[in-house]
Amino acid sequence: MYSFIKEHKQLYPIEKMCKVLEVSSRSYYAWQVRSKQDKSNKISILENKIQTVYLDKKQRYGSLRITAELLDSGIKVSRTTVAKYMKNMGLRSKIGKKFKVTTDSKHSHKIIDNVLERNFRPSEPSKAWVSDITYIHTKEGFLYLTAVLDLYDRKCIGWSVSDSMKTEETSLATWKMALKNRKLSTDLLFHSDRGV
Repeated sequence: MYSFIKEHKQLYPIEKMCKVLEVSSRSYYAWQVRSKQDKSNKISILENKIQTVYLDKKQRYGSLRITAELLDSGIKVSRTTVAKYMKNMGLRSKIGKKFKVTTDSKHSHKIIDNVLERNFRPSEPSKAWVSDITYIHTKEGFLYLTAVLDLYDRKCIGWSVSDSMKTEETSLATWKMALKNRKLSTDLLFHSDRGV
């Protein structure tokens, strides 16, 4: 009855329709407020469920996968609705970046034999240093961290962070810092991976 009044209120005054249907205008307006509250309650419950799935899945699920999760749990909702609510709440799926290779083993440079032979416990400082480069994924792109460790005390004696893999910014900068922090011995063994 109330929905009939709501649908036809453009054609006839509400008071007149209420009189014909024998409904007080006060009860019509109360019904209208209640239906708006019910709708906003349903929306907030759905938003909470969307957010719960989103956070449970480590912010990696988009509207398609969240919709599938909600349907599996018995909540009937369309992907379009989930996408709309996610947009309103500012939820976006995090897209994983592909693994970035930092070692180029297919090069024509001379490869030195592995002299260290997994002897990770030298008897004194500056007998064996090890070095490697790794990458750190940031919102602005990749950063490259290069480090040199003295195996005697496992101390990081040189490091550099760069936004490119240029030798001057990675390996050489790290080597120079290591030389400032430790005396260089004549029988030092420097071990790194076999990348360029």
